[in-house]
Amino acid sequence: MSTAPSSPPVSSPAETPRLKPIMVGPIRIDAPVILAPMSGVSDLPFRRLCRELQAPMVVSEMIASQAMVRENRQTRKMAEVDGFGGPTSVQLAGCDPTVMAEAAKLVVDQGAAIVDINFGCPVKKVAIGQQAGSALMRDEIGAARILEAVVKAVPVPVTLKMRMGWDHSSLNAPRLSKIAEECGIKLITVHGRTRQMLYTGTADWAFVARVKAAIGLPVIVNGDILTPEHAAEALRQSGADGVMIGRGCYGRPWLLARTAAYLTTGEDLPEPDLATQYRVLLQHYHSMLEHHGLHPGVRLARKHLAWYSKGLPGSAEFRVAVNRAETPEAALALLAEFYLPLIEQGVEAVRDSYREAGEAEGDQLAA
Repeated sequence: MSTAPSSPPVSSPAETPRLKPIMVGPIRIDAPVILAPMSGVSDLPFRRLCRELQAPMVVSEMIASQAMVRENRQTRKMAEVDGFGGPTSVQLAGCDPTVMAEAAKLVVDQGAAIVDINFGCPVKKVAIGQQAGSALMRDEIGAARILEAVVKAVPVPVTLKMRMGWDHSSLNAPRLSKIAEECGIKLITVHGRTRQMLYTGTADWAFVARVKAAIGLPVIVNGDILTPEHAAEALRQSGADGVMIGRGCYGRPWLLARTAAYLTTGEDLPEPDLATQYRVLLQHYHSMLEHHGLHPGVRLARKHLAWYSKGLPGSAEFRVAVNRAETPEAALALLAEFYLPLIEQGVEAVRDSYREAGEAEGDQLAA
């Protein structure tokens, strides 16, 4: 379980860093505010919803390259693109250059505009059991082989997501970023933690400036960005070209567009009103049922319903009840019973300040 960062100082719009368009190979991203890859969260329904709400760019869940090459049906489904016309990146994890290259070809055949390589996943199953994800930061030669193989395999830009290093005695992200640049990688995202930190402590946005100084590629800062103000502070400290947001989007698929507006125009848009949030939630819920099937969809959607409702009056009791709902009809009835009276009473939507204080609960899937 990670700890929510303390709030950065809120700047006036005149002081807010302004995002500029970046180029990822031939692909232009006008406002580099990117949805992070999050296992069990950023599935196709969530990515599609973020895009409908004007998210500039989204990244798929982490896809296991071996499963992709074996033509695992569920894995192929995870790699589907949203079909909304903007750039969609599909992230791959693995430790075998040949398998990674073959998987990259397959996701490009499915419509991926960008292939992202995962050198950042810290979970034991991936980093220790498979020697993939963040474990590759300890093997720069092996990492380079993977990068070269994937870049050569596909005609689309290849990007890389990593951490600062394996631990604080081996903060090699700047050096590995330089190797990646030489291998043909087009963009680097850095999560400001080491592998050994997992999701504890606080992301070190200032460290990312060392990566930015080492290479000529666009750099994206990631970690603990829960509000537009956090995004502005992360940009100030890192000098990065854009931000990637993970758990800040839990129950708030509109946050990417809000953040992009704040960082491009200085306009601090309000959270959607509660009636709008309810409509978005219902759309998301029905989309999950359609995509995953009724029984799996009910189960997988529970965490999203909890995140949407967090901070509203009576939300703790609602979460207990909805987590017991076994059918869509039961869950939808509970949603109406919870939301409609609050909307009628004019209850305001949850503010960012509450989200910051409460985000530590249930964020083990954080990006």
